[in-house]
Amino acid sequence: MQTKKQLQMMTAKHDALKRNLTGEPVKCHFLKGGTCFKCDPDWEPHRNKCYRFLTEKLNWDQSRSRCEKLGGQLVKIDSKDEQVRVALFSTQQNKFWIGLTDQETEDEWLWVDGSRLDKRFDSFWSGKEPDNWKGTNSDGEDCATMGEKGGAAGLKSWFDRDCNKLQKSICEKSASTGRVKFNCE
Repeated sequence: MQTKKQLQMMTAKHDALKRNLTGEPVKCHFLKGGTCFKCDPDWEPHRNKCYRFLTEKLNWDQSRSRCEKLGGQLVKIDSKDEQVRVALFSTQQNKFWIGLTDQETEDEWLWVDGSRLDKRFDSFWSGKEPDNWKGTNSDGEDCATMGEKGGAAGLKSWFDRDCNKLQKSICEKSASTGRVKFNCE
């Protein structure tokens, strides 16, 4: 009996979250006290961030611009948890640009916000990557992608690629926070 009441309460809270204060459905990562992180439609919530997986194939610079036009940026991996979450969507068929490049200075990997790649995350590179292979472009490979070569085992799913290659991309932006009123009777 208690389980049925709990289910009804959770269903009512879920419905209230969908309606939100604006009356429009939102995706919400619920926190204690009626506060939630909210993402716009077409964005996926995870903790305090929102992700949008773009299926249109663009080069790295075009992908960066597209994310910015959508109010975000190419994804910056800040933690193992985030790497695991984003890697779930990356496979051989789903290769995504991430916001990491060494276009300015070879082997100095920078995120789109200008911060340096934290050495703790060097373990996310697959095999002998980054290798700056120059087989298709004499400038080498200066932009980072996830999910290549059949999906690398575990967390090792980053590869450097020719920035002109066309592929999908992952955008991210901060989630907005808000209070949600529940009308549970």
